[in-house]
Amino acid sequence: MGRTLENKKEIVADLKETLSQSSLALVIEYQGLTVAEITDLRRRLRPSGAVCKVTKNTLMGIAIQDQEKWQPLSELLKGSSAFLLVKDDFSSAIKAYQDFQKATKKTELRGGVMEGRLLKENDVKALGDLPSKEQLMGQIAGAINSLATKIAVGINEVPGSLARALQAVADAEKDGSSETAAE
Repeated sequence: MGRTLENKKEIVADLKETLSQSSLALVIEYQGLTVAEITDLRRRLRPSGAVCKVTKNTLMGIAIQDQEKWQPLSELLKGSSAFLLVKDDFSSAIKAYQDFQKATKKTELRGGVMEGRLLKENDVKALGDLPSKEQLMGQIAGAINSLATKIAVGINEVPGSLARALQAVADAEKDGSSETAAE
């Protein structure tokens, strides 16, 4: 039994909603994957905020029809397509997919779309090599902490330097008065 028109409209509306929240869409050839393997892929993608949608190319085509940002996706709509829709942390999502692909060796990345630009496999791989959101936040926090430490040491050094200078002047005056007394 095929899908009803109402059911197809719901699927297209859901795809449009998910696409509106996404920053990256990847298209993979998923033919040959079992239900358990698709479930495993979805489980791996979940921590990065990505979702895996398996739908007909025609329904995805209708969903992107009036969205200029996703138009290049139409070039990738052929064969058995699964769509990885990534909200924020695309680096982690790409790494999760790459780990899944290494484990199963059954899928093939066709490409993706980000900010209205068609991405080939090499482009997606380069995005996956970028540090994850958590790693970037850690690097920024470390840099801020390092800067704050240097400022604190510098500020702390000012009174110490001033005290040493005053002590040197006091010692010089004391030595000067001792020399005057000895004469």
